[in-house]
Amino acid sequence: MMEIQWGQPVVLITPHDGEAERFGTIEKARYWLRRKWPVSDNARNTALRQVEAAMDCMQPVEEARNAFLVAALSAGFVPARAI
Repeated sequence: MMEIQWGQPVVLITPHDGEAERFGTIEKARYWLRRKWPVSDNARNTALRQVEAAMDCMQPVEEARNAFLVAALSAGFVPARAI
């Protein structure tokens, strides 16, 4: 399976343990949204829908990336510089 790069990696500090997590592909973002996300709110659900739509080539990857960032802030992640 080919991974879909989504531009500059997003590095987030996780709310539960303060660890830095690097998101360089849309597949990793989807995995986290589905399996490891700390909250299930509207921002997370919107991001997951947009990420999956981008994976199906139904919308631009940049829109999915932006929705992911909104969901991350909503869930308490803190943006960090790219590693």
